Amino acid sequence: MKFENVLAEVNGFGRFQLRTIFLMVIGRLTLPFHFLLNNFIAFVPSHHCNIDSLDDGEVFRNLSQTQKLVVSVPFQQDGTPDSCQVFAELQYHLLYNSSIITDLSTVPCQNGWVYDNSTFKSNLATEWDLVCDKRKMNKAMATIFFIGVMLGAAIFGYLSDRFGRKRTLLVSYVTTTLFGFASAFSHNFTMFAVMRFFTGLGISGISIITVALCIEWVDIKHRTAVGIFLSMDWSMGVALLPVVAYFVNDWRYLTATATAPLLPAMIAWWWLPESARWLMSNGKVSSAHFYLCKCAELNGRKQFMTELKPEILSSVILVENDNRKYSYLDLVKTARMKRLALLTGIVWFGVACTYYGISLNVDGFGVNIFLTQFIYGAIEIPAKIFVFITLNKIGRRLNQSGTLVLTGLCIFCNMFIPQELGLYRTVVGALGKMFAEGAFTVVFLYTTELYPTVMRQNGLGYCSFMARVGVSVSPLIMLLEDVWLLLPSIVFSLVAFAAAVSASFLTETQNIRLPETIEDVEQTRRRSISTSDEKSSL
Repeated sequence: MKFENVLAEVNGFGRFQLRTIFLMVIGRLTLPFHFLLNNFIAFVPSHHCNIDSLDDGEVFRNLSQTQKLVVSVPFQQDGTPDSCQVFAELQYHLLYNSSIITDLSTVPCQNGWVYDNSTFKSNLATEWDLVCDKRKMNKAMATIFFIGVMLGAAIFGYLSDRFGRKRTLLVSYVTTTLFGFASAFSHNFTMFAVMRFFTGLGISGISIITVALCIEWVDIKHRTAVGIFLSMDWSMGVALLPVVAYFVNDWRYLTATATAPLLPAMIAWWWLPESARWLMSNGKVSSAHFYLCKCAELNGRKQFMTELKPEILSSVILVENDNRKYSYLDLVKTARMKRLALLTGIVWFGVACTYYGISLNVDGFGVNIFLTQFIYGAIEIPAKIFVFITLNKIGRRLNQSGTLVLTGLCIFCNMFIPQELGLYRTVVGALGKMFAEGAFTVVFLYTTELYPTVMRQNGLGYCSFMARVGVSVSPLIMLLEDVWLLLPSIVFSLVAFAAAVSASFLTETQNIRLPETIEDVEQTRRRSISTSDEKSSL
């Protein structure tokens, strides 16, 4: 008897599983909010130097605000005031001849800036004057957050396999909540940067633990549907965030609002089950029996578990060693695990690098930031539908490779579309982003099925770490356009193709039992099971 057989008997996709998914979606809603929060709180509004202190007499005071700007601030070619410079001396002659601006000395802003607050009431740039020479500090916030996410993936991946999914998820909830709200009350930029780092560290656990916990409670037949459905909350969150940001246009309140879903999530946590697979893989058969009974009762299969005693259940998963504690070193101790870690690491790096690379490359839609972000979320939904249809038809491996190849082709084709054909570049770029999102959707499900239960969260933690490395590298690749305009697109295409090739060497997991131990992964023979197999083996 295998765990899949037990799960089938208690209904591997019933009310118990649906309740578990719903309880975790509450907390997962904060993922796209925090991951994309920087797009709004770090938005730099139009601004110019504060010229109030330049008042030198009655003549200046009698000028209109526009005239004051003309004599005080140099104007750029697009007709807007310079953001960072003022004239060393007031230039009244520009009121009569604004074309004579050569050889006029300028100095940096001396008394702060005046900001356009029509889009956001306040944000990081206006709060701490993170413009001009300090603009890089504003951009660094995303990097600081993702470094936290990167380290959090490694930490929570290990803790989840060591201490269990449920307890570690609570730690992740609490960490993200505390530092998320602390970010909103930061008194200075340094404090905010530190709080955002730890927020990223905590939220990484939510991202990887919820996926594994859901998949480990679902039967083979419904793994694909659950994997896709669970990823839908990301696209919904991406589309919902600009709506929230439109009405909550103060960065402190917006940061707090992005964290708020974790409060009901921590209440819902009490009704979450521990993974029965993890419990049995760690020799905790009595606890696994308890949660399986809860599952059977809620799904209307209580009779089966009354007949299945804990001592019989102990033979479902053959544990390699009850006292063994797994770590990241186990990823490279055996041949097939080492191969799996290498290939999945490359795939995750490539998926994340191209996804964020396309997001940086797609031309604007000619609308405001809120509608643009909404469109970005909306175009991901067709990707989920496409993947849902094809996963059960052509399998995981071909889907992963195919979406990556199509992503690379879209990036490559965009190089040959002239800049003046902006609409066509936008359409091709949006298609690339859609396929990149499809690749991201597949990789979470695929990786969860590839790694054994005893190493599943370590594997996801390592892969998520590699993904964040890819995210960090994306902006650096964009800088290559200074060398050659087309070079970033070429590099992103090659990264996508390399990841596709790596994915093609992975084992197909469609209709395959989830591996429970490292020995299961080391076995070269994989057996596909059908419904009749499940029933006949009981």
